[in-house]
Amino acid sequence: MERKLPLRALIALATAAFITVVTEALPAGLLTGMGGDLAVSESAMGQSITVYAIGTALAAIPLYVMTADWRRKPLLLAAITGFAVANTITVLSSDYALTMGARFVAGMAAGIVWSVIPGYSRRLAPEGAQGKAMAIVMAGIPIALSLGVPAGTFLGGLVGWRVTFAIVSGLAALLILWIATMVPDHPGQGAGERVSFRRTLAVPGVAATLFVVVAFVLAHNVLYTYIAPFLNYAGGDVDLVLLLLGVSSLAGIWVVGVFIDRRLRLLLVASTVLVAIAAVGLTGSPYVAAVLWGLGWGGVPTLLQTAVGRGGDTAQAMLVTLWNASMAGGGVVGGVFLDTLGPVSFPWVAVALLVPVLVVVASRVDAKVPQVQN
Repeated sequence: MERKLPLRALIALATAAFITVVTEALPAGLLTGMGGDLAVSESAMGQSITVYAIGTALAAIPLYVMTADWRRKPLLLAAITGFAVANTITVLSSDYALTMGARFVAGMAAGIVWSVIPGYSRRLAPEGAQGKAMAIVMAGIPIALSLGVPAGTFLGGLVGWRVTFAIVSGLAALLILWIATMVPDHPGQGAGERVSFRRTLAVPGVAATLFVVVAFVLAHNVLYTYIAPFLNYAGGDVDLVLLLLGVSSLAGIWVVGVFIDRRLRLLLVASTVLVAIAAVGLTGSPYVAAVLWGLGWGGVPTLLQTAVGRGGDTAQAMLVTLWNASMAGGGVVGGVFLDTLGPVSFPWVAVALLVPVLVVVASRVDAKVPQVQN
């Protein structure tokens, strides 16, 4: 009898992804209140997002090495507990340094989550549906960005940022119970099963996919990080563009979930082309471009984490590190171009990064999802 997708378990993992993204991005909409309570400037408070990303990037590979032989469920539960504790410290803290330390710990927990859940979701799914399982789990990302973060920002304006973070801690506590009772466990890697980073890079398609991660995430974040100054130059309402981007991202990941197991390469090609067209179109038709951007970008995390799946958990840890480093790099690269050539340069920087992405995807990425044995 054909196995069905374990939806309750996969939705629990999607909720873990949701909490991870909300925890990372929530301060962006609450900087004024947080900075005022902690007696620092908004720019200083904004570094709470940077510290989180640094924690994720620095921790992903070392913590993967340290915990590779742990069973998957206890490891994921430990990471979610880390979120609950770190967010609770953030709620109670009146000291800037303590808050930043809590954010760094939350980022480290995120490094574990992102290293674990792609392989975990694939092991939970029957052969032939592993890409679809990944799409369900990764839906937590656009849902967090399009609904969770705006809702948290709105709630923070009504009742204060500390209540918002407390609610996230409460969600993490409920998720711990959910995972403990409804998600099957899987073993970690034995000493003889671990693959070195050098051997992982030699696996067909892994190095190429990691290159795509760096270039694609850089291109996206050059535009996303500086969308406000760009729209000030080109025209367009920032809130509406971000809303359209978030909603269309949900549609994008739905399409990916339907076709990913049979059309991995084609979907990545289509995503690359859509984001490139959107980058150019933002100047003349920002709202149409935002929809195309979301349709292209929404499924990219799922596609890339699936494409690198042949390299196992080692490759996933490398992807997490490169992804977060590229997010930070997008801010740096975009800042340089903003100061030198102005916002008019952003679409062309993105396109220049996406052209080699298209070449590599078309020639080096698997046409279909590489299945793993459960």
